[in-house]
Amino acid sequence: MTAAPLSQGELTVARMCALTALSRAGYYRHWQASAPREEAIGVRDAIQRIALENRHYGYRRITRQLGREGFAVNHKRVLRLMRQDNLLCLRKRPFVPVTTDARHGWRIVPNLARGMQPCGVDQLWVADITYVRMREEFAYLAIVLDGFSRRVVGWALETHMQANLAIAALTMALNKRRPQPFGLVHHSDRGVQYACADYTRILDEHHILASMSRPGNPYDNAKAESFMKTLKQEEVDGSDYRDSLQARKAIGTFLETVYNRQRLHSALDYRPPEEFEAECARACATSLKLRPALVQTCP
Repeated sequence: MTAAPLSQGELTVARMCALTALSRAGYYRHWQASAPREEAIGVRDAIQRIALENRHYGYRRITRQLGREGFAVNHKRVLRLMRQDNLLCLRKRPFVPVTTDARHGWRIVPNLARGMQPCGVDQLWVADITYVRMREEFAYLAIVLDGFSRRVVGWALETHMQANLAIAALTMALNKRRPQPFGLVHHSDRGVQYACADYTRILDEHHILASMSRPGNPYDNAKAESFMKTLKQEEVDGSDYRDSLQARKAIGTFLETVYNRQRLHSALDYRPPEEFEAECARACATSLKLRPALVQTCP
């Protein structure tokens, strides 16, 4: 699919340039610089979408599907982009998200969150990373979610997937919540961002127990996966982010204002996470007044 300059109603390019005091040569130079990047990001986004929807498709079938959708792209380019985005492994490893790279030498810890039913806040945190499409590149969002209240307690958005992206989200969560030592389980996938020494050292310093999903099983981190689906459907998919600054501002507003404070959550009896936490805190305080002996067991 080749982009081309479009006329605006009855106005020609020459007339629009004259009205705005711009040269036609300058207009076409700008178009030639921006259009290829827009086309490239469109192709890359389509490849990721098709690969995730059809996890058994190889690069040849994806090339054919792109052609059916109007993209003029050959199989060599599709193969190169799939290698860059770590999509080829999805044929043999179903359900593994694009943002997860578990091929590393760091220690993998057991799944401590499986079957865990938290009865209060800061007992279980779940973490994950997803990609966000912008006009000419991708950004990556790392989140930390409270498994009891579904509240987003930490997040970070950057144009890379290095470990400090996940560390920034974790640091925000720690500064906001200040969890009690030895009382919190941190669950994530097996990605290198969560298994590396820098990340695990922070967990150890705060006496937080690390937990990781089984290989290729998204259900082990279902709460984070469910949140990412909500984020994409209600904020990201309908947006056209110019750059990471705009994406960070818009997504931050959604997380802090809409999702945490306003959005009704079916798992919380249709209450927003912040309201749910406040009601639990009031109920706990009332219980402590009536039964002081519960002070050590109340979440």
